[in-house]
Amino acid sequence: MALSDFYSNHSDYRTRLVLNTRDSKGDVVGAAAAALDLIKNAQVQAIIGPEKSMQANFVTDIGNKAQVPIISFSATSPSLSSIRYPYFFRATHDDSSQVKAISAIIQAFGWREAVPIYVDNEFGEGVIPYMFDALEEINVRIPYRSVISAEATDQEIEEELRKLTTKQTRVFIVHMTPILGSRLFDIAKEVGLISEGYVWIMTNGMTNLWSWMDHSDMESLQGVLGVKNYVPKSKELESFKVRWKRKFLQNNPSMVNAELDIFGLWAYDAAFALAMAVEKLNNANFSFEESKAVGSATTDLESLGISQNGPKLIQALSSTRFKGLSGKFEFVNGQLEPSVFQIVNVIGNGEKAIGFWTSKYGLVKKLNFTNSTGYSTSRANLGTIMWPGDSHSVPKCKRLKIGVPVRKEFKEFVGVPPGSSPNSRVNPTGYSIDVFEAVMKAMPYSVHYDFYAFVNTNGEAAGTYNDLIDQVFYGKYDAAVGDISIIANRSLYVDFTLPYIESDVVMVVPIKNNSNKNALVFLEPLTGDLWVMSTCFFVFIGFVIWVLEHRISEDFRGPPSHQVGTSLWFSFAILVFAHRERVMSNLSRFVVIIWCFVVLILTQSYTASLTSLLMVKQLQPTVTNVNELLKTGENVAYKNGSYIRGFIQQLNFNSANVKTYGTSDVLDELFNRGSANDGIAAAFGETPYVNLLLEKYCMKYTTAGPTIKTGGFGFVFPKGSPLVADVSRAILNVTESDKMREIENKWFKKHCPDSSTLVSSNRLDLGSF
Repeated sequence: MALSDFYSNHSDYRTRLVLNTRDSKGDVVGAAAAALDLIKNAQVQAIIGPEKSMQANFVTDIGNKAQVPIISFSATSPSLSSIRYPYFFRATHDDSSQVKAISAIIQAFGWREAVPIYVDNEFGEGVIPYMFDALEEINVRIPYRSVISAEATDQEIEEELRKLTTKQTRVFIVHMTPILGSRLFDIAKEVGLISEGYVWIMTNGMTNLWSWMDHSDMESLQGVLGVKNYVPKSKELESFKVRWKRKFLQNNPSMVNAELDIFGLWAYDAAFALAMAVEKLNNANFSFEESKAVGSATTDLESLGISQNGPKLIQALSSTRFKGLSGKFEFVNGQLEPSVFQIVNVIGNGEKAIGFWTSKYGLVKKLNFTNSTGYSTSRANLGTIMWPGDSHSVPKCKRLKIGVPVRKEFKEFVGVPPGSSPNSRVNPTGYSIDVFEAVMKAMPYSVHYDFYAFVNTNGEAAGTYNDLIDQVFYGKYDAAVGDISIIANRSLYVDFTLPYIESDVVMVVPIKNNSNKNALVFLEPLTGDLWVMSTCFFVFIGFVIWVLEHRISEDFRGPPSHQVGTSLWFSFAILVFAHRERVMSNLSRFVVIIWCFVVLILTQSYTASLTSLLMVKQLQPTVTNVNELLKTGENVAYKNGSYIRGFIQQLNFNSANVKTYGTSDVLDELFNRGSANDGIAAAFGETPYVNLLLEKYCMKYTTAGPTIKTGGFGFVFPKGSPLVADVSRAILNVTESDKMREIENKWFKKHCPDSSTLVSSNRLDLGSF
């Protein structure tokens, strides 16, 4: 019909295409043999076909060798490209062109995981790498790939689908042929996967060929979404459909409901394109050059000739442009460029168009580009959808099962009701829980979750925090929420969000009162060498004044003992400026002025230092650094089950000097006993817990020594979880808002001043003098 229509419209053309048909019967080897026969014996100038991608792989190799263009209207595998095969032309869209449309649908509804289900052959596997890349760009995780053989039995398909019922994911992307796909959906409905809460999206491998499916098959597709190539309506198209159906029914009177699909339109346009390209060649040489190996060739492939017209024909095809029945027809890099995909929803015995996807504008409800402002993935641009199970509610991902640690102390962070069972939902409280719930409210989409206590059958903690993280790794929990520290070795097995609170490792020690009450406190403002030096200068200044004045001043004359006493008296009396003697020499006066200035500085400094010692007391730590503890062999402690044990081992503490504590009361008792009585001199802990300890025992303990930086407290998710990035962004939004301050004030009320900077005044008493 295509060639008949073409030449009836172009009767002035000097060339005519002659069809030589071969039926490969769907077989790969048969298609290769047919291509060899057409090229070698019929010496065809081009081949329109084959039908399948696997056949095209073989036929294209033969076409490249013989320089005969291969024009396929149905081989959609992305692995077939003009870069690898310059004589291959795809008069259709490759499967990778639709992955952006599928990812836009998933992004519009906020689903974070999806499982591809595809056939195990060239057609199925070709699109998967592109699908992975498209979903990765929007941070959607693919936790599992379901691969089904083209020859799979119903039992094998059922076994594979039952595996999917055990997964958390409820969004499935199906890429396979209609025959296998209809069987898949029939069995999926039987096992309960085509029901409320599930999402099924089909690629154009099925949606383009729905017209060939029975009504009984459509029963299993209710609520399924599909992506199909869009064909613009035209009078020429409608006219051709009528003529095609009339002729088809004449040849096949038993097939009443047959409809022309898009592959038929592409085949029609491909024939048009080839006829136009051949006409451009004018008086081209349509002969074949015999192979040089024809005499020694042992196979038909070795003796295959080379078309003299091939290079010119592929240039003519590449420059052919026209508006065909399928829309704009132009080869770009050897294939048609898709621009629009239609999104449909299966309802009843047919499909309902709910929107479109374009490479420029994304999801649009109507093809009215003038009103579009940019690329969009908004669900508002899609029509009303009926989901599986006759539901109009958007399916959500499965509720997250979140593990929560159980502890007896520091319930300000996480508190679990007593008597909780391992398989029952709980309503925990605490700072970490409030932060997590605030973060979930700040997410760009809804996340549903339930808390489960990490306990054994006796209602007690089922293990350490590392054990809880292991359960996330093994898949028992979808996440873990609590006061869980972010450390390097844990991140090898799970992913952490950004920290929602800082958590450094610090050393806690008792406070000692550094007040001075001894009788010789007045000597402490000056050091010993300064006392000696000051005394020597007082004597020296007295001697200098005596030398300068005893000859001219009667006050410095008399018996030797009187002169010595007067000189020392004059020098020391400068402290109170009680000079009775007169100095006569100008040089003496100069010395006295300088000495008065020095004494003024000395007395003022002494007074200020003595005032600080007598009127102020400071609370100071009993130990200032770790080296003191190591030198004296003091005992230290850490919280039972904490990862801090590894830090203490790195500091080279003797294991005999390391103790553990479970509660703050036990820690206080260890401090009270001291190292000499099997207690401790210091303890190591994380700052959130240490702050609570300091708040409970006000002005009794403080922090000292170096601070070891850690990652802080974060939420735990499985490796590769798409939620991690979104939750981390939500944490930033919450921590920067007033909500975080409200949560902190709710759980961490401060009653004590900071002991590390505490300075208080002390009244003077008799003991001070």
